[in-house]
Amino acid sequence: MRIEPVTARSAEPAAGPAGGDDAAFRQQIVYLFDRSPFYRDKLARAGFADATSVGGLADIARLPFTEKDELRASRTPQEPIGRHVAAAPEDIVRIYSTSGTTGTPSYVPLTAADLSDWITISARSYGASGLRRGERIVSTYNAGPFVAGAAIEAFNALGLCQIPVGSGNTERLMTAVRLLKPQILAATPSYALHLAEWAAARGIDVAGSSVARLLVAGEPGGGEPAMRTRIEQAWGARVTEAMGIGDIAVSLWGECEHQTGMHFSGGGIVHCELIDPQTGQVLPIEDGAEGELVYTHLRRQAAPLLRFRSRDHVRVAASPCPCGRAGPRVRCIGRTDDMLIVRGVNVFPTAIREIVAEFAPRVSGVIAIRPKAPGVRQSPPLPIAVELAEDGQDDGGLAARIAGRIRDRLLVTAEITLVAFWSLPRSDYKSKLVEWPTAGGRKDQ
Repeated sequence: MRIEPVTARSAEPAAGPAGGDDAAFRQQIVYLFDRSPFYRDKLARAGFADATSVGGLADIARLPFTEKDELRASRTPQEPIGRHVAAAPEDIVRIYSTSGTTGTPSYVPLTAADLSDWITISARSYGASGLRRGERIVSTYNAGPFVAGAAIEAFNALGLCQIPVGSGNTERLMTAVRLLKPQILAATPSYALHLAEWAAARGIDVAGSSVARLLVAGEPGGGEPAMRTRIEQAWGARVTEAMGIGDIAVSLWGECEHQTGMHFSGGGIVHCELIDPQTGQVLPIEDGAEGELVYTHLRRQAAPLLRFRSRDHVRVAASPCPCGRAGPRVRCIGRTDDMLIVRGVNVFPTAIREIVAEFAPRVSGVIAIRPKAPGVRQSPPLPIAVELAEDGQDDGGLAARIAGRIRDRLLVTAEITLVAFWSLPRSDYKSKLVEWPTAGGRKDQ
């Protein structure tokens, strides 16, 4: 399998609609009409009878979005992956799956060419952080059924010496750090913090370990200033983050050593848009813009997606980066499907966590938002449990100060309850910031 080399400029987006991306997009549309029953019907219902009527990338905003629920709804016992599969069964070489936390797992099929593209994009993404051939990396990504396992092959492409441990065995992982002395640790930001707390409770100095770089991905948080600072100080190491989405590519964005946001790494393979999540209107990708990322495959074979809504809400930085990579960068603010609406105000749980973390060292930074009723829309005050640090003390006014800062920054009234250190759950993968009522859970409104 050929993997293109990672260079200082390999994370740049490809040319715009006038260049190679436009030609690739037109070819992909022809492929969808020929091979995808799902998109042939979907585009026909939207008024596009054939590939010629779709046009090029300059016209992409006319096309309908693809929603995750549509893909789920297209699954049948005869077509368990969904009607969007466009490759012959004998051409599919790998089938990954999602975690299935909301029901039956979703399956992500890949041809050999698709898998090669995944590895190429991921190698660009992780390579942006300055990894060097021959360095040792201990990874917590499970190389079993889940899409994150593809990152293992990207690390191979970068020439790293891998120490795959996976999640769920903290003691084994920390033993590997102690004995094998890796320079790099790959984990979710939540798990990186959990590892530091676990080590501190046992008198282990991770700041004095061999780890000099942490690659964090899998959830927002690695780019939050307060959380990043806590991870870097605990480990004595630099943090860079990456972001992807399993239906499109395991890693699509990667941060360089300057830590000014994640560079797009899918140029020539994936097309990216920014939209207003409420109206669906396309937004200009410019400095300070905020919106939801939407992706279109340019050369996917097994299960191509057209204008797929990621639900990742980002803020754009468009100023030049000192690393020399062209194009904008993003910082993930949160997921639009995790968002709460409190008396008309949109609130991301990660934004609350970031504000709470500013009160360190009195707090640990771990929170639990506990809505009083099922549903996105909540009445104030919003109940939030905030965990004190191990040696943190409530001076009688800490809860009020936290609530005041949340009100000033987010325009939301919060009811803060301070809880003891280690009383809120940790995770060796992605943290859950919202604890929904047991009777009903979240229901979009």
